[in-house]
Amino acid sequence: MTAQSRTSTIPAALLIFVATLAFGEENASNPLAKSKNTDVRWQHVDLVDGSRLNDFFIDGSFMATDKLKIKYELHYWETNVSGQSESGLESVVAKAIYFPAEGERGNIKYRVAVGMDWIVDLGDAKDGIGIGSNQVGPFLGLALGLPSKTTLIPLLQQFISYDGNDVNTTAFRLIGLQPLSAGKWLKLDAKIPIDWENDNNIPADVELQFGKNLNEKLALYVEALAGLGSDRIYNWGVGAGLRFKF
Repeated sequence: MTAQSRTSTIPAALLIFVATLAFGEENASNPLAKSKNTDVRWQHVDLVDGSRLNDFFIDGSFMATDKLKIKYELHYWETNVSGQSESGLESVVAKAIYFPAEGERGNIKYRVAVGMDWIVDLGDAKDGIGIGSNQVGPFLGLALGLPSKTTLIPLLQQFISYDGNDVNTTAFRLIGLQPLSAGKWLKLDAKIPIDWENDNNIPADVELQFGKNLNEKLALYVEALAGLGSDRIYNWGVGAGLRFKF
């Protein structure tokens, strides 16, 4: 989640496998869940150049209709990439996800999704905040829920800038979401973006999330993050989130 890797962490993807055995009790950590929630989140990463980045953001969603989901994010960054501490709004993200079909084949449930991300940059790239461009990201998806109650979520998304600095990134993503006992869950989220504008760099990373539903309206989770490969933007990171469910 640095300036260069924002396109891989922005919500969404162009090919998505998602599902649960029972769609009635869906975890909002699944990007294709039919959920209504607002999360207050923080992520800190140690960048490869030795500087830091703190991302404070609101991450929420609601169902406009039974087939149309709206997601939204507002990011505020604090970083010392420029050599001194700088902070400010980084981006606002709106996502529309349409579910044209869902059902069950054998003992596997599925959900089809298509949609679009709209990303508006609010930062100042010279201060290390934002990437200096507005983007769109169309996506197409298929959701699968396994008999083990594991949710598998592979994603593929194409991010293209329409204003500002050139962005042309294809982001592959694989999420595994496993419910645990006592309202707990475990989520693994691996991202492999290919940055076609930057020598085809692949700044991959992985996140591990552990969460617990405190009650029907409130959940809490913590995260561990790690950059992968020689093109990684950050070495390690941590995060936490408080989820309000409606």
